[in-house]
Amino acid sequence: MDFVPGLPLNPSKKNSVWVIIDRLTKSAHFLLVRTDNSLEKLVELYISKIVCLYGIPTFIVGKVYINVCEATVKIIRNQLRFSTAFHPQLDGQSERVIQKLYDRFWAALRKYLPLVEFEYNNSHHANLEMSPFEALYKRRCRSPTC
Repeated sequence: MDFVPGLPLNPSKKNSVWVIIDRLTKSAHFLLVRTDNSLEKLVELYISKIVCLYGIPTFIVGKVYINVCEATVKIIRNQLRFSTAFHPQLDGQSERVIQKLYDRFWAALRKYLPLVEFEYNNSHHANLEMSPFEALYKRRCRSPTC
């Protein structure tokens, strides 16, 4: 879980991307958010976009915005593992995904963010030897782009 701040404002004033990655399947979700969103709004978005799809996670790894993680945990009553410079539990995973996001995102901008997420989750990952979609659903994605 990480944030990519500082994007140009769009009409809804969303200027950051919240990157949420499933550590097992490596599937990623890119959620447009405002940097001034309240904790309650971020937790509501997390529950509606992540918890409703996958259930309550076993643990949450958060590098930045630890207060978002703490508020989420208070609501969904979970354990929390933080990543710090001295305890790197992210293993560079968020950084690699964010670099791929930058590479792909700037060409597509906000209008195509759902397609960027779709493409990322349907691309082959060497360490999984399959796409995150295949790891999650045990089948290949049916799509004209796959």
